[in-house]
Amino acid sequence: MSENHHKLHYIELPAVSVTAMKTFYGNVFGWTFTDYGPGYAAFHGAGVEGGFDESREYIAPHPAGVFVILYSDDLEVTEAAIAQAGGKISTPTYGFPGGRRFHFHDPSGNELGVWTEVKE
Repeated sequence: MSENHHKLHYIELPAVSVTAMKTFYGNVFGWTFTDYGPGYAAFHGAGVEGGFDESREYIAPHPAGVFVILYSDDLEVTEAAIAQAGGKISTPTYGFPGGRRFHFHDPSGNELGVWTEVKE
């Protein structure tokens, strides 16, 4: 297993405005950004990589806060372990450039994601 297996790996913060988020976190904390379209920007320099997402397709600003994404060397094995432990899959596995991921609810109802890299 890699050293990233089952470790916090990436955090997405819901955003009403990616531009406002970049301004705030850039000015306050000195983070830098990589834009991936008009509604998404990755942030760097926060200690863990992450992004701001204003799509609201699967996360939206909410008092609960951020969307945590874990890494897995084997997405299917991790998904099965989550189900076996009482978690509920909320978004089935889907692909995106460079990887695949799914979302789940833990027993308390918190939603997290798990992703794996797909080398192209």
